[in-house]
Amino acid sequence: MEQYKEEFIGFMVDCQVLKFGEFILKSGRKSPFFMNAGAYVTGVQLKKLGEYYARAIHSHYGDEFDVLFGPAYKGIPLSVATVMAYSGLYGKEIRYCSNRKEAKDHGESGILLGSKLRDGDKVVIIEDVTTSGKSMEETVPIIRAQADIEVKGLMVSLNRMEKGKGEKSALEEITELYGFAANAIVTMQDVVDYLYNKPYKGHIYIDDGMKAAIDRYYGQYGAN
Repeated sequence: MEQYKEEFIGFMVDCQVLKFGEFILKSGRKSPFFMNAGAYVTGVQLKKLGEYYARAIHSHYGDEFDVLFGPAYKGIPLSVATVMAYSGLYGKEIRYCSNRKEAKDHGESGILLGSKLRDGDKVVIIEDVTTSGKSMEETVPIIRAQADIEVKGLMVSLNRMEKGKGEKSALEEITELYGFAANAIVTMQDVVDYLYNKPYKGHIYIDDGMKAAIDRYYGQYGAN
């Protein structure tokens, strides 16, 4: 596993973004782990988060894109932090763009924040996590309606590796449905590999009991 991925797992734990226990998801599933990107709240945390996203995006998509699109609402700070980090790490200016939940009819009118989308733009979409792919049902039509753009791919922070609407993972379903790549900084398998029975800052987050709970969860909801 690349070092930045190991560091990112520790970063999620430090920020209490990734937690272990019993959680009821929006889908109704009872999960032994939960990720909440809303827990990134400080300047230092957002700066580091943008750097991790920038590294992952560069690893998967290189420099061949023009715009980073972050769907409202959580995608807005993610896109801003990441374009700043991308400029610092790789010396390329990427424009950020997000959508409003409701279009404005005065001032800077329209549905978009940040950069306008232009014909020929290559776009990478950035999100925190996706379980069902529902957000893409809203996001993809919005950006494709603005201009003749090409979506290079989607980047999320954690691939939960569980079934979406069918038997495949949400990220796999997105690729099949929309025709662009969908990747994550780390997968849940990476998390287990890194934390299982290994102390992190003096604490074992995934012991035998938690590992068994995760295995049971994937036995029921794991993607093929």
